[in-house]
Amino acid sequence: MTKKRQQLLFLCLVNPELSSKTIAWALYDGASGADSQMETGDSAVPPYGSVLEAMRDGWRVIQAPQLPYFVHGHENETGHLPWEYLLEREVEVNG
Repeated sequence: MTKKRQQLLFLCLVNPELSSKTIAWALYDGASGADSQMETGDSAVPPYGSVLEAMRDGWRVIQAPQLPYFVHGHENETGHLPWEYLLEREVEVNG
């Protein structure tokens, strides 16, 4: 008997364009029995070079980043990566 499990993929891009380069990522695999997940630093190569590349492999975009709001005088402060996309897909597992 096959069941469906969800996988979530977070991709942070250089800019908001879907074809721009992936600079950070995390994968949470509900189909895997492992507790550890793939995150930036686990590999020198991201699972996909861009969101568009992931979409072509069957991932669906379920959240796009909002435009950041920069307060006057704080435009050059560092913070989180603003261009983060959340993608999902379902995979079939046996059992």
